[in-house]
Amino acid sequence: MSRLSLDMTNVRIPTATYRLQFNKNFTFRQAREIVAYLHHLGISDAYASPYFQAGPESLHGYDITDHNKLNAAIGSREDYDAWVAELHAHGMGQIVDFVPNHMGINDPQNTWWQDVLENGPSSLYAPYFDIDWRPLKTDLHDKVLLPILGDQYGRVLERGELQVRFDGGSFSLTYFDHVFPIAPGTYRYILELALENLAEFRDEDFYAEFQSIRTALEYLPRRTETNPGRIKERAREKEIIKKRLERRCAEAPQVQRAIEKAVETINGHVGDPRSFDRLDELLNAQSYRLAFWRVAAEEINYRRFFDVNDLAAIRVELPEVFDAAHKLLFELVASDAVSGLRIDHPDGLYRPLEYFEKLQSRCAKALRVPLPKDGRAIYLIVEKILTGDEQLPQNWPVHGTTGYDFANQVAGVLVDHNAEGAITKIFKRFISHSLHFGHLVYAKKRLVMRISLANEVNVLGNMVDRLSEQNRWFRDYTLEALARAVRETIACFPVYRTYLEPGKPVSEEDRAVIERAVAAAKRRNPAIEESVFNFLLDLLLFRFPENLDEEQRAAHAQFVLKFQQFTGPITAKGLEDTVFYIYNRLAALNEVGGEPQLFGLSVETFHQRNLRRERDWPASLLATSTHDSKRSEDVRARMLAISEIPQLWGRSLQKWRTTNRRFKKQIDEAEAPDAGEEYLLYQTLLGTWPVDLDGAPVSSVGQEFVTRIQRYMAKALKEAKLNTSWIQPNENWDDAMREFVARILEPGPRNKFLPIFLPVAAEIARLGAINSLAQTAIKLTTPGVPDIYQGTEIWDDSLVDPDNRRPIDYARRREMLAQIEKVSANELMQCWPDGRIKMRLTQGLLHLRRENPELFREGNYESLNFGGAFADCAIGFARRHGDRAIIVIVPRLSSHVGFPPVGERWQDTHVAVPPDLSNLRDVFCDRELRVENSQLKLAVAMSQLPFAVLEN
Repeated sequence: MSRLSLDMTNVRIPTATYRLQFNKNFTFRQAREIVAYLHHLGISDAYASPYFQAGPESLHGYDITDHNKLNAAIGSREDYDAWVAELHAHGMGQIVDFVPNHMGINDPQNTWWQDVLENGPSSLYAPYFDIDWRPLKTDLHDKVLLPILGDQYGRVLERGELQVRFDGGSFSLTYFDHVFPIAPGTYRYILELALENLAEFRDEDFYAEFQSIRTALEYLPRRTETNPGRIKERAREKEIIKKRLERRCAEAPQVQRAIEKAVETINGHVGDPRSFDRLDELLNAQSYRLAFWRVAAEEINYRRFFDVNDLAAIRVELPEVFDAAHKLLFELVASDAVSGLRIDHPDGLYRPLEYFEKLQSRCAKALRVPLPKDGRAIYLIVEKILTGDEQLPQNWPVHGTTGYDFANQVAGVLVDHNAEGAITKIFKRFISHSLHFGHLVYAKKRLVMRISLANEVNVLGNMVDRLSEQNRWFRDYTLEALARAVRETIACFPVYRTYLEPGKPVSEEDRAVIERAVAAAKRRNPAIEESVFNFLLDLLLFRFPENLDEEQRAAHAQFVLKFQQFTGPITAKGLEDTVFYIYNRLAALNEVGGEPQLFGLSVETFHQRNLRRERDWPASLLATSTHDSKRSEDVRARMLAISEIPQLWGRSLQKWRTTNRRFKKQIDEAEAPDAGEEYLLYQTLLGTWPVDLDGAPVSSVGQEFVTRIQRYMAKALKEAKLNTSWIQPNENWDDAMREFVARILEPGPRNKFLPIFLPVAAEIARLGAINSLAQTAIKLTTPGVPDIYQGTEIWDDSLVDPDNRRPIDYARRREMLAQIEKVSANELMQCWPDGRIKMRLTQGLLHLRRENPELFREGNYESLNFGGAFADCAIGFARRHGDRAIIVIVPRLSSHVGFPPVGERWQDTHVAVPPDLSNLRDVFCDRELRVENSQLKLAVAMSQLPFAVLEN
C-alpha cells in the first residue's frame, strides 16, 4: 500500500486535469462554455492558471498585484461563480495555481508596493517585501532601487520624461505608463512654491489653512520611522493631510491654480538643464531611487523572482503576510470553489516545509475538517524541479510535483540511446567544436551571477563575511575570498536547492548535495585556500562554532536559509534559460528539469521511476506539455525521432548548410546565424512543419508560420547569450537571424532548401506522431494524475511562451469530439494527420480512468517483458487492483518497425502476459483477445492501431 493511499478517501484526488491559461483573451465566461466539452472528453478537474488581480495585459497571471481580488480582465465574481457552478453541475473540481513567492510591482494596483514606495521603511507593508534597507551602497540606505528607466537617470530627467502630477490631494510621479507616489513629507518642495504663488492672498482664510497643512507635513513622522506606534500615526495623519489639501483646492480654486503652477515649475523645461534641479531634489528625497535598468544586476536591493525586476518577492514566512496573501484563497477553498492547489516556485520560499504545513492546516480549517494524520487536507501539487535521481522531500505534506519529472522520463524512454555516439559526432562536426555539458553549466551559472543576479550573490558574500568576523579563527578570511567561495559553490550545485531547517537534523540527501558542491568548487579553484571552503561547508551544514550566542546562531541560520533561496534562481537562469539554448545536441531533451547530457533513458529505468512514483507519490501530476515547456509535447515527440535516423540527419544537415550558406551575413568576422543557432533552427523546423491530410509535409508555409519561427529563434538567441542577449541586444545579429529564416522558407522555384528538407520532414512527422501517441497512452495509464495542457488533446505545434498561449479553437475540438466515437480504428489511423486519433486515444483512456478510479489511483504497476524481432521497440505494463486489470502496450523507436507500426510489421514480436490474464478485451477496437501460453503477439495486439490497451 502506498504511503498516500490512506488519505485518498478523504481528499478529492483528480482522475485527470486540464490546464487553462486565463487572460483577457480567455475569460471565466469562455471557460464556462467549454465545461461540458471537457467533461465529455473525460476531465475531472479544471487546472487554472493564476486568476487573481494582475496587470490587465498579463497573459500568464504570475504578476499578481492583489492576491485577494479576481483579475477584472478575466471576469467578475459573478462570472467566476457561474463557471464554478457549471463545473459542479458536471461533477468537476478546480485546481488553482497560486503564487506565494512574489508579486507584480509594475502596476499601481499593487497597493502594498505603492505604500512602500510612498513611505519607505515606515510603510505598514515594508516588512511584507524582502528589501535590504541597509545595502552596501550608502546612497541606497532607506531606499528601494527601481531600475525601470530606459536611459541614464540624468538624461531621462532632462528630457522631461519624469513628470509630477497632482490629483485628489496627493502628488505622484509618472514615467510613461509607470506611476510612483510622492512621499507626503516631501510635498513641501512643491507647496512652498505654491505658497509663493499665493502671496497676494495672504489675508485670505484659505492661505492660513494652506500654511497649516504645510506645518502639519513637518510634524509627520519621518519615512525612516520604525516604531509601530509612530508608523500607525504616519499612516493615519498623511491621509488626513491629503484630504485637507483636496478639500482646500475644491473650496479655493486659487490654491488649485497655485499648485498647478508650482508643479509646472518643478517639472522643468526641456533645453534648460538647471530648471530640473528642483525635480531632482524632490526625487532624491523619496524612498525610491529611479535608475537605468542595466544597473539592476549589481545594485537592486529587493529580492526578485529570478532576475525579473517587475516581480518582487514577498516574505510569506511572516504570519501577517501569509494571512494577508491567502485570505481570498481560503474563502474559495471554504466555499468548495477550489478543490486543489498548485504552488508556484516553492524553491523561492524561505522555509517550504513550514509553508506547506501551514497551508494544509489552514485549508483543513477552511474546510471545517480535522487535519488528517498525514497532514494533507487538500490536494496539493508543487512546481518542484527535480534533477537526476533527486526525490521530492518525503516530509512535505503534498501530493507530488507538477509533472516536469514525468515529461522528461517519458521523453527519455523514446530516445534511441544507441545513437548517442552518432548524434554527438554530428553535432560536434556541425558546430566545429565539442561542448562538455558540466563545464557549460558551471560557466553559465557563473555568467548569470555576474550579469543578472550579482547583487544576490554579493548579499550572501557580505553575510558570510560578517559571520567570519565574529570568530577569531575565521576573521582573517577576506570578503573577496568568501564571496568567491559562495559563487563557486553555487556554480557547482548539482540540484536547484537544499531544504535544511534550523533546529532539525540535516538530511543525508542535503548533506550529500552540499558536500558534493563544495568538493567540486575546491577542485575547480585550487588557488583559494581550502579552509575557506571548509568554513562555508560547516556553515551550510549547520555546524556552527560552539561559542555562539543565540543572536549569532540566528544570524548563521539566516545565512543558510538565504543561501537556499538563491541557488534555485541561479540554477534556473544558468541552466534552463541559457545552457538549454546552447547545448542542442538533441534539443528535445532540453526541457525544464531535463538532463540533455544523458542521451535517453532505458526502458528498465523508466519502469523503475514509475514504480517509485506508485510507491511514494501516486497522485503526482503527469505532464507532457505545460505553460513553461520549451516546446509542446508533439513538437518534442518529433524531435526525439531524430535519434532514430542519425545517418539521414547527418547527411541532410550538410546539404542544408551548403544550400543555405548564401543567406548568412558576415558580422564582425563571424557568420550569422552561427552553426549552433542553425542546428537548433533545423530541429525546430522538423518539429513544427505542417503536414496535409495525407500526411505529406506542405510544400510551403505562410507568413504566420515564418513569423512564429522568427520569434522563437529571436528568443532562443537572446536566452543563449552568445551573440545577442536581452541585456545587450545585437540588432545586426538579430536581423541576420530573422532574415535567414525568411529567406530559407521563401516559397517559389528558386528555393533550393525546401525540396531537400521536405522528405526528412515527412519521415520525422510520421515517427513523431507515433511517439506522441505512445507518450499520451503512457501518461494516461501510468501511476499519477495525467494533465492535458490546453488544446493538446489533438496535435499541437506550439513552441516556448508566448507561442504556447495562442487562442485555442474549441469549436473545432467540440465538433471533432462529437463525431469521434463513430469513427473506425482504420479510419483514425489512415487520417492520423487530422488529430482525431490522438483525441480518441485521450478520450478513451480518460473515460476508462473515470470508470475505474481505484484501478488507476491505487492499482499496482507491473512491467512487461517482450521477445522477438522488435523486442526493444515496445514498452508494456499492467495495472492491477483487485480483480480489475489492464495491459498497456506502445511502440518506441518505430522507425525500425515501419510506418505505421501495426499488424505484421511486428513480425514475431510478442509480450509475456501474466497467466491469469488470458482473456482480454481491446478497449479501442472492441474485440476479444485470447492469450495462448502467456504470450501475446504484437501483430495481434496492435493489428489496427499503434497502441493497445487491453482490459480483463
